[in-house]
Formats: sequence, structure tokens, C-alpha cells
Amino acid sequence: MKKILLHTLLYFFSITSFCQNQTTNLKLQKNRLLIQNIGIYLHSVNQGSIDIDSAMILACKAQKIPYTLVNDEGYNDGTYFPGNDLITNNFIRGAELLLPRLKTIEQIKLALQISNAYLFRAGTKTSDMQNALLYIIKAQKIAEKTKIPKWIFETKLLLAKYHFQAKNTKLSSSIFAELVKTARKTKKDKLIAEAIENQGTFMPNDNPKKAVILAEAMQLYKKLDDKEKELVSLMKIIPVHFWTGNMELAKQECLTSLKLQKKVGLLHTQYTETTISYIELLHNNLRSSLYYALKSVKSMENTKDYAFADSFYIRLGNIYNQTGYCEDALKFYQKGIEFNQKEINAGTWYKSFFGAVRSLMNRDKYSEALNYLLTNSKKYPPKNNLDNMILNEQKAICYERLGRLKEAEFAYQKMEFFSKKLTSSETIKDIANSSSMMALFYTKINKPEKAREVTDRIIAITKKNAEGFNRRILELSLFKIDSLNGDYFSSIKHFENYTILQDSMDDIIKNREYEVLKFQFETTAKEQNIKLLKKQSNLQIRELHTSKLLNIISISSLFLLLVIIILLYNRSKIKQKNNIRLEQKEKEINLKNIKLQRLVEEKEWLLKEIHHRVKNNLQTVISLLNSQSNYLKDDLAINTIKNSQNRIYAMSLIHQKLYRENNLSTIDMPEYCNELVDYLKESFHSEFIHFELNIDPIELDISQAIALGLIINEVVTNSIKYAFKDKENCEIKIALLNDRENYCILIISDNGIGIADISELEHSSSFGMTLIKGLSETLEGTLSIENKNGVTFKLTFEKEINQTSIIL
Repeated sequence: MKKILLHTLLYFFSITSFCQNQTTNLKLQKNRLLIQNIGIYLHSVNQGSIDIDSAMILACKAQKIPYTLVNDEGYNDGTYFPGNDLITNNFIRGAELLLPRLKTIEQIKLALQISNAYLFRAGTKTSDMQNALLYIIKAQKIAEKTKIPKWIFETKLLLAKYHFQAKNTKLSSSIFAELVKTARKTKKDKLIAEAIENQGTFMPNDNPKKAVILAEAMQLYKKLDDKEKELVSLMKIIPVHFWTGNMELAKQECLTSLKLQKKVGLLHTQYTETTISYIELLHNNLRSSLYYALKSVKSMENTKDYAFADSFYIRLGNIYNQTGYCEDALKFYQKGIEFNQKEINAGTWYKSFFGAVRSLMNRDKYSEALNYLLTNSKKYPPKNNLDNMILNEQKAICYERLGRLKEAEFAYQKMEFFSKKLTSSETIKDIANSSSMMALFYTKINKPEKAREVTDRIIAITKKNAEGFNRRILELSLFKIDSLNGDYFSSIKHFENYTILQDSMDDIIKNREYEVLKFQFETTAKEQNIKLLKKQSNLQIRELHTSKLLNIISISSLFLLLVIIILLYNRSKIKQKNNIRLEQKEKEINLKNIKLQRLVEEKEWLLKEIHHRVKNNLQTVISLLNSQSNYLKDDLAINTIKNSQNRIYAMSLIHQKLYRENNLSTIDMPEYCNELVDYLKESFHSEFIHFELNIDPIELDISQAIALGLIINEVVTNSIKYAFKDKENCEIKIALLNDRENYCILIISDNGIGIADISELEHSSSFGMTLIKGLSETLEGTLSIENKNGVTFKLTFEKEINQTSIIL
């Protein structure tokens, strides 16, 4: 029977542990999915101005998730391993010190996590890269000793990532290829998918093989029914098609991604919805673009994820700007800027600033646009080369339209300076469009050589990817350059190309105008329908209200009569019930009072018993000291024991009185002082000394009474011992008086020989004087000593209000 019970318990705990691990692992998967979703979006929307690691770190910061989760999936399944919490709290040094003391597998995990923390932190330095490699090598050496394939695989995988980060792409690619080859030999789909996914992830977006490799990983994850990883792979494919110009395919993949996000329960769909909105806007599908833009804002509000709200409001602003609602566009751009001031700056908010300027320029408000640009660029200087390029392009356009050509040329030169610093494929479209405007400007000011230099650069960078770039302005610039140079044959050819593109552009503009008009008409029609429906509903409400009112009046009178009858009946019933309840409650209260009274009596008895036992124990100590003194011959030791006995008796007397009296919280000071003095007289055989006591009827708390009794004991003992040379006319006066409200004064004086130097006594380090001072401080009193016809001690202190008596 015991064995069966033991097995049952073991099974229960193993199942519980398994469930907890499953829950933790599922939470990790959700967190990793969320980070990838946000990080990939931030990297794309910033067009390469921040690297993917910085984008992931921003995503982790926004969601308050450790940034190591982005790259630790192979060895961190959510189960605890020592040191990981130190890295999570950014205490890498602590994890490094812990590493040698761990078991083998834990050492591998922690070494990999330390390397991960160094390798993928924002703004990785040379020293970080060195530390990352150091711990990868440590992990490799330990893994090779274990000969466990999993850990050898994981250490090599991180080494491949290291070489990618170190810009050694050839070595990185070869290690990834070797790992994929090794994984395929195992014929384990999960391992193959992991190897392939990592191989594809660590490839640049302009590599056409990247999408193919990730698509294979996605299919494997689909086969394994790992929807989270399938979705992550798809999210990594979308930017490849987006930035290599296959926008329609990217849109279809975004729609597929949305369906998968709903299946896995990912609520942060706004990052995909706003991407679809951008593609639809690029293709002039205004209604669809607005639909997804509004959905993205709603998703953001539902998830309360406002960290990157500025990018969603930019999208809405762009749509309203393109449809002619410039005032509304400006409001959304401003909203984006305001959110950036409160939330994390991901670098996207500057596009709100540019959108606001374009909104003003669309209405030919170039002077106002220029002032807005100059004012805000001083207040918020651009942080990256792309923003600097666009800022100077907008300045140049404003200067050009206002006829300030020298300033326009200078702005274009600055624009060109920053454009040459941009190298990522994500910025090609913006560089080409801005440079086309500059080339056209140079033809206007009769500088064909400079214009030709610019157009050659545009042609070179748009050979591979021209998605989103409009060649119309470029062809017009080439036409004008060739005309100025006398090359009329080439000029005519470029003009024909320009005409074809212009006709196409006119068709696009007409379609856009049609879409805008349709959009505006539908919006207006909806507004009118809403107004009409509101009027009709108001009329219906009034009619219903009138009929309801008549019905209510007739019904309410009958109902009121019925209610009165019911109330009268209920009142009598309630009275009866209340009387019964009151009687029951009264009985309950009486019983509780009896119980409480018993508890109070028991408490008082216990307190008395405690005081009695304390008194007995103190009396035992006094007897022990007395017995000890019989074996001593040293007068000083005997005297010391005698003094200690007196002090203990002063305390013992308190507990004796508390035991005998009914009052367990305060001491009657007149009676206590009399008994204490009687004891001291008897103890020192001081019948020749006359004691005069003047004690007001004062009751003190036990702590104050003990302190005061010890002070009286010390002062009176000193007076008996040292104050009198003769045995005639010896007098000690003790007074305890009410001084003022809640204050008491203790005065002890003798008519003895006094003391030569009062300051010497005040600063004395003797035990007696130290005890008096310490007890005075305990009482928070003011102690003074006078030397006049003997010595006088005065102590003024505040009485403590006894809390027990207040409660009782």
C-alpha cells in the first residue's frame, strides 16, 4: 500500500513539474514571438538607421523582456539554470564569477548566455566581441568533453553568429552550412529547422537565397505543428520581399501572418496591419490603406502597447495627407510627435515631423513649412543620416519655391553629403527620389555637369532595386542635361521616356483623384446618412417617449397601489423578523461578552503569574548574590555585590507590587518609594539617618517606575555611603512631584558634606553615575546636580501615557 502511495505521489509531482515546464516554455515562445514581431518591424521602419540587434533591444525594453531571449532559444527552454537571473539583471560580472562553481551542463548554458549577452548588446564594442568569443570557446571546450551532440551543435551555432556580428560573413556562412549539413544527417526535422532558420536569419535582406532558406524552415515548422516558429520564419521572410521590390507578395505574406497571429493568440497585430496599410498606400488603395491603419491603432489601444505609437499615427497622417485632409493629417503627425516625447524613441517619430512639413507644402505654404522646419530642427536635431538627408531635401525644396536659389543649392549639397553616407538597400528609394529633385534643380540653375554626376549615381544604385522609385523626374533631368550639352538625339529619347512616365503618372494621379473623390464622397455620404439617421431616431425616440409616458402613468398608479399593499404586509413581516434577529444578536453579544470577560481574566491571571515568577527569580538572584558574598574577602567585591542586590531588589519590588495589586499596568509611586527606602535603611543599617519622603499620588508605567526606582536606589545609596561623616542630624529628602501637565520632577537631597567639584561628578565614568545618566536618557528627562548644603539631584521627565489603560 505504501509503495502504491509513493508511486502516486511521484507521478503527481512529475506531472505538475511537467505542466509548469510546459507553461514556462509556452510563455517563452510567446515572448520571443512578440520580440521578433516588434523588432523586425522597427528595423524595417527605420530603413537601416538602426541595426537589427538595436531594434530587438528596443522591443525588449518596451515589453520589459530580457534581450538575451532573442538568441538563446537553443539552450534556454525556460527551466532555471544558475546565473541566468544575474544576466537578466545586467550583472554579467556576477555570472562570470559563478561559472567555475557550476556543474558541466550548467557551465555550458551559462557560458553561452554570457557570450550571448556580450554579443548582441546595443553598440557592441571590441571588448564585448572579445569577451563573447572567449566564452564561446569555453563553452565549446566543455561541450567537446561531454561529447553530447546537442551542446556541440549549440556552441558552433553561437560561433557562427559571432562571426556574422564580426563582419566575417564567409566564415559565418561556412559554419552555418556545416551545421545544416550535420542537422540533415540526423533526419530530425526540429534540428534541421533550427539550423536552417538560423542560417537564413543571419543573411542580409538583399540576399535572394534568404527567403528560400527561411521558407524551407517555415515548412518544417508547419510540419512539426510549431505555429509560433512557423510565424517567426514568415515574419523574417516578409522584409526580404518588401525591400527587394516584391511588394504584392510581401502584402500577401502579411495577410497570412495576420491569420497565424490570430491562431497563436498574438494580440499585437498592429505591426503587421500598419505594414499592409503602407503597401496599400503605395499602390493608391486608399480605402484599404485607411482600414488597416485604423485597425493598427485599435490593436495598439487594445494591447495598451503605446511604446511606438508615433509610427501608427504617421501612417494615418500620410493617408489623410494624400486624400487632401491636410488639417487632419497635421493632427495625427502632431499626435505621433507627442507620443514620442512620452514613450521610447525608436527613431521613427522624425517622419511625423517630415509628414507635417509635406502637409504644409501640399497646400503651397512654403514659407510656413520652412519656418516649421527651421524651428523644429533646432529643437530636435536629426539623429541619423537618412533624417538629415530628408531634412535638407525639404529645406532645399522650400528655398527653391521661394526663389532663394543659393540657399537651396547649399541645402542640396548638404543633402548629397548625407545621402553618400547611406549604404543600406532600405534607403535606395529615398536616396534616388531626393537625388532626382537635386539633379532637376541643377539643370534649372544651368549646371549640367553637376546634374550629370547626380543622375549617374541614381542610375547606378537603382539597377538592382527600383521599387518605390519614380524615374519620371530622373528622365526629365536627363532630357534637360542632354539639351544643355547639345546631345539632342539622346535628349529626345529621354523626353519620350519622360512623356510615357508622365502619362502613366497622370493616369495614377487621375486614379488617385478618383479614389480620393470617391473616398471623400463616401465619407461625406456616411456623415449625411449618420445625421439623417440621428434625426429619424430622435423623432422615433420622442414618439416612443410620449406613448411610454402615458402607459407609465396608467400602469404606475396601479403598480403604486399594489406596492403600498405589499409594503404594508412586508413591514409587519420585517418587524417580526427583525425582532427575532435582534433577540438572537443580543444572545450572541452576551455570549461573546462572557467569553471576552473570561479571556481578560485569564490574561490578568497570566500577567500576575509572570510578575510573580519574575519577582521570585529576582529574589533567587539576590539570594545567590548574598551566598556568593559570604565566600568573598575583598571589600570592593562585597560592596559591588551589595549594590547589585539593591538594584535587583528595586526591580523585584515592582514585580511584587504588580503581582499583589489589581492594576497590572501602573505602579503606585508613594507606596513603592516608601517600601524601597525602608529596604535601603534596613540594608545599610542607617537608623541614624532621617528620611523625609514627599511623594505625590503618582502612578507610572512599569518601564518608567523601574528606571526611577534604580535612580532612587543609586542616589540614596551614594548619600548613605559618602554624604555623612557624623551620625548626628543626618537627613535625606526624597520628593516626587507633579511639575506641570504630564511632567514629574524627582528631587533627592542630603545635608551631608557635599562634593568639592560638581563638574567632576557630572563627567564621572563610574558605574553608578553612568547608570543614573543612562536611566535619565531612557526617561528622556533632564538631570541636574547642585552642591548646596549637601548634594541635590533633580530629574524632570514626562510621564508616559499607559496604552493599556486607554484601551481598557
